Amino acid sequence: MPVQSDANLTLADRYAGVLLGLASGDALGAAVEFMDRDQIAAAHPDGLRDFIGGGWLHVKPGEITDDTQMALCLCNSLTRAGVDMNLLTEQFLKWYRSNPKDIGNTTARSLAALAAGASWEEAGNAALGNRPIEAAAANGGVMRCAPVALRFRAQRERLVQASLDTARITHIEPRAMWGTVAVNQGIVHLLEGGGFDDLAQAAVAGVDNPEVRDRVLAARDLDLLAIHAGGFVLDTIGAAFWAVLNHDSLEDAIVAAVALGHDTDTTGAVAGALAGAAWGASAIPSRWLDLLEPREELEAHAARLLALAEGD
Repeated sequence: MPVQSDANLTLADRYAGVLLGLASGDALGAAVEFMDRDQIAAAHPDGLRDFIGGGWLHVKPGEITDDTQMALCLCNSLTRAGVDMNLLTEQFLKWYRSNPKDIGNTTARSLAALAAGASWEEAGNAALGNRPIEAAAANGGVMRCAPVALRFRAQRERLVQASLDTARITHIEPRAMWGTVAVNQGIVHLLEGGGFDDLAQAAVAGVDNPEVRDRVLAARDLDLLAIHAGGFVLDTIGAAFWAVLNHDSLEDAIVAAVALGHDTDTTGAVAGALAGAAWGASAIPSRWLDLLEPREELEAHAARLLALAEGD
């Protein structure tokens, strides 16, 4: 049975853990993105446990990718009043125009529509073109959603709505949208010292999509060989919850998520956000934090979002 963190962890430690865990999973996985699990296991028999850099994006050790970059955009849009969707639109467009190293296909189509003048409410639909809506069931919403959990920890209805809205600006497919609600509710459960035994049930409470519910509820007992970790949102959330629910430490959970292969930075990021809520920033290896590029910025956002949540 996995050992959860000390129940006496401070909320500030858990808040910082969410953002730093997300970024750590992103940075660790970036070096092996699109490798399959056998390739990763052959190169790293004990798991990839250090920021090595490289990969198809030629990242430096500790460099983040679009997962964390878009989460930072979301952090910047969360204000005392709530989530400012117009500000989020501006943040996403600024990032989009900065020529980032990587951007997902669904996200790119949606942001191109925003850049062409579509509203945030319209961009996800505009990005579909002639494709069926199921084609937008990617993981670009869940990879960045964790800041919403930090801002609306004590306000479930606002958390749900903000999760859905900040997902649908790029990902309007129901599973992609409701997946963010499940991840964020899982983070809140752990932030508040909730246990692993009822994590999955807490994550899917009120989630209005049976496929998301089923995938999260089944995650703990998934057979390793049955776990997929590509860009499909259900695969990502299943793999991330599996990693956290079946390992004894933050490091082991993130390493296991990355070891699943394929979309390693996103699986690592989602698992890292959940693990950070459970075990706190104090559990993140110093060798990771010393190299993590946006560490100070992430820590500042965590403190600010905690203050906003406490001030509601």
